[in-house]
Amino acid sequence: MEQPTHNPILQNAMLPVDIVLHPSWWYHHAGITFDADFFYHPHKRVEAERTMERVLYERWGQYGLGQDRNQDIPQIGAVHLAAGFLVSEMCGCQVEYQADAAPQVIPAHLDALEIVPERAFQSPAFKRFEHLMETLKTRYGYVAGDVNWGGILNVALDLRGQQIFMDLADTPEAAQTFFGALAQTIEQFVTGIANITGTSSISVNRNLRNIPVPVYLHSECSHTMISVKNYEQFLLPYDVAWSGQHRPFGIHYCGQDPHRYAKSFAKIPHLDFLDVGWGGNIKVLREHLPHTFLNIRLSPVDILQQTVTELRETIIRLVHDSGNPWLTGVCCINLDQQISDEKITTIFETVQQLRDLSAISHAK
Repeated sequence: MEQPTHNPILQNAMLPVDIVLHPSWWYHHAGITFDADFFYHPHKRVEAERTMERVLYERWGQYGLGQDRNQDIPQIGAVHLAAGFLVSEMCGCQVEYQADAAPQVIPAHLDALEIVPERAFQSPAFKRFEHLMETLKTRYGYVAGDVNWGGILNVALDLRGQQIFMDLADTPEAAQTFFGALAQTIEQFVTGIANITGTSSISVNRNLRNIPVPVYLHSECSHTMISVKNYEQFLLPYDVAWSGQHRPFGIHYCGQDPHRYAKSFAKIPHLDFLDVGWGGNIKVLREHLPHTFLNIRLSPVDILQQTVTELRETIIRLVHDSGNPWLTGVCCINLDQQISDEKITTIFETVQQLRDLSAISHAK
């Protein structure tokens, strides 16, 4: 019998699933503090990641979590968090650290649409990160993992604040030049890490660890704030270019309206992976993107209010709407300290049941 349609480039198993716990969960349940040392102190960097692996194994090890609990792995970035800040800091933003939250980027409110990519790699922020990598490599002989690199408009918003949206209308040519410089900075940063560790975007979405080949995942969180026309004019060209240069290529869209961009995303020659924010219309996206892996993001807010039965029904409905278990994944990002273990267990068990049903259906 013919295999269900899948993406041979991704090489993924059916219905990969993962979760990311919010820093508040780690702070309250595991005693982990997210100060600067968590990210940059070599010993604490390794120790914290091992602790996270151990805690995950103790609660959900039967679902494949915590496999590295007995290893000291020199992770250069926080691969158990959703925290994008370093590129913005390299480009001039200040960052504030909090005990129970991800680092907070303070908008730089640049006076002009100017950035020099070379200066980002001469910044104190990058030098501190570079020192971390060198220290870990000296101690362990190698480094692993990656760093959440944000995205072009995300970083532009950090640097210019809300003014960036006025720039698109008032000085479009200058805005395009600004985006080009940011794209150059980001690409140099990401490819530099990927060349060293072999991955680039697990820190953007941890479900990518379940895909055997590294995905180049461009974060477009802030695209919910612009029009489709602005996306096609200013930002689509970068996605088109990167989809040809960095495969597998993907887009991380955590907003509630990714379906608004369905026709535009269909213009990207090789959109291998799409992170679908909760509220996204899966059916519309699948209609326009029949060969794209749709990574369904459950709402961490809604889950708190749902019963276990409602949560299970939501997962089943969304996976069914995607229409292809080989081109579908499930995740939930930033589950906070209020989430029950039972709800997280339900996510993994429901996905396993769907895998079993799909396998039986295919066998027939």
